[in-house]
Amino acid sequence: MDPFEITQPESDALTATINGTAVDGRADETILDCARRHGVYIPTLCELSDIDHAPGTCRVCLVEIRTKGSDKTHLVASCTTPMQDGIEIRTRTPELREMQRLQVELLLADHDQDCATCIRHGKCDLQDVAQFVGLRQNRFYDPARVEARPVDNSSPALIRNMKRCIRCQRCIAICRDGQGVDALIQIGSGLDTAVGLRHGLTQKNSACVTCGQCVLVCPTGALGERDETDRALEMMYDPELVTVVQFAPAVRVGFGEEFGLPPGTNVEGQIITALKMLGAGIVLDTNWGADLVIMEEGTELLHRLAEKQRPTFSSCCPAWINFVERHYPDIMPMLSTTKSPQQCVGTLAKTYLPEKMGIDPARIRVISIMPCIAKKDEIARRQLIHDGVPEVDVVLSTREFARLLQRERIDLKSLPPSTFDNPYMSEYSGAGAIFGTTGGVMEAAIRTMYFVVNGRELEQAEIEQLRGFDGMRAAQVHLGGDIGTVKVAMCHGLKPTRQVVEAVRAGTADYDFIEVMACPGGCVDGGGTLRSKKAYLPHALKRRATLFGIDRDRPVRQSHRNEQVQALYRDYLGAPNSEKAHHLLHTWYTDRKIEMTQTVREVWADIKMIGKVY
Repeated sequence: MDPFEITQPESDALTATINGTAVDGRADETILDCARRHGVYIPTLCELSDIDHAPGTCRVCLVEIRTKGSDKTHLVASCTTPMQDGIEIRTRTPELREMQRLQVELLLADHDQDCATCIRHGKCDLQDVAQFVGLRQNRFYDPARVEARPVDNSSPALIRNMKRCIRCQRCIAICRDGQGVDALIQIGSGLDTAVGLRHGLTQKNSACVTCGQCVLVCPTGALGERDETDRALEMMYDPELVTVVQFAPAVRVGFGEEFGLPPGTNVEGQIITALKMLGAGIVLDTNWGADLVIMEEGTELLHRLAEKQRPTFSSCCPAWINFVERHYPDIMPMLSTTKSPQQCVGTLAKTYLPEKMGIDPARIRVISIMPCIAKKDEIARRQLIHDGVPEVDVVLSTREFARLLQRERIDLKSLPPSTFDNPYMSEYSGAGAIFGTTGGVMEAAIRTMYFVVNGRELEQAEIEQLRGFDGMRAAQVHLGGDIGTVKVAMCHGLKPTRQVVEAVRAGTADYDFIEVMACPGGCVDGGGTLRSKKAYLPHALKRRATLFGIDRDRPVRQSHRNEQVQALYRDYLGAPNSEKAHHLLHTWYTDRKIEMTQTVREVWADIKMIGKVY
């Protein structure tokens, strides 16, 4: 009998044993799936069930099996081998353990051994597996091969370090199948197999939009944000500078678990305290900028609707802007010209704020804490740098901020909460808070647009038809007045976004306003958020629920009722979409189209990558 011949009973229920204990199996699962259901740990590196990725490349999930009716045992990869009726599975035999150690040793043969300088140090799946298999030496380590592997640091946002890549191909899978960007490919063969960018382009000039979802699934330090923590500290330590720090709505709900708090806990007050301890001169809330964006973008949308210009796409997400410029520059005229909340806060922190506080603008440095890697790319855009001075000087991802606090020995969980105390740019509405999740921009805009059209507040602030977690959602909202009913759509994740954009280009999409967030779930699971081992986006719903809770509990839930935003227009800008507002709060876009084509060789490599052998 062929030991790999799959014989299934008529029923989907299977009987099997794992390490001598009887277990129930299922015909539609792998050995790894079954073991996990029964609490049996099998180490893995390349497999990630959340994105249905099990290429079987790392071989550390080996198990020993004996099929029904056979007297021979075989070693197989548990992530690609289906369950069979009567199969005997062992996960801890001496031969198996030795093979797992060998596999990890081979993975480390051309892997950078300087773990102390790696951004994943102490939080690395490869380190965990090496400890699990009891690795004590590395007989095959080849420093010359390590040095020959490339490091691409051309991007201001993301660094691709192939010296730390284990060729698990998770990044390729999430970029292609999850996001539909398809910027990453498998290159080379044999020992020289690696992950590269199409057409041999650099990270900076490729079709990558720096959404950072590849970083969230990478099990090692091969992919990561450009670390700017030292630059931020130098600014906060410099007595000649006034450091203005802002943090995004999603940061306060996606940060506490790093310090032992339940996922989704609102740590806004503790973040303010921590920033003051670090030496921040002024702490502002990006939520204030979100309220301001609604005033500008909502007014812009009403003007476009009056002129029968449709649809209008939102412009808050920098990875989405990169996606348009690189993949669909022909729809740039449909983008709102309003800057993102981060940039609105940044430009006013260097103009309006110093005027109100009597500070020399030349002394101000703006630091942003964002759940987003693309924000690092955004601040380097030439449109957002004036006479050599950027609107925002440094962006720290949520992960960087966590590392910064840890190296400064600041335990967020033990800190007393503080409140925002800046009288000009820190107040926010519930509408500003929900910017951090998919659909939030749309809901906030509808609340204010309804007021502008009708002169009264929308009776029910929570617009349930705009809430949901499908990749693409559509709704109709009756605004009344001369506008009537508006047709809206919301996309999160770039794969469904591409489908909507294609429909718009084909003339088959009937929408007035389309909100896009490049990351699945929106900013609550941006590419700069905390990573979770063996899980992709595990806390999105908890973080989202907390943001909705913040909205419900705010005394003001509409952006136009933010008194500090009202004062900004009264004292400085005049009115939404005024000439001064356009100068400070609006931008333009650039055609950077990358033609995406695949060679026959690349197609064949892709087929080999995704094929599974049972």
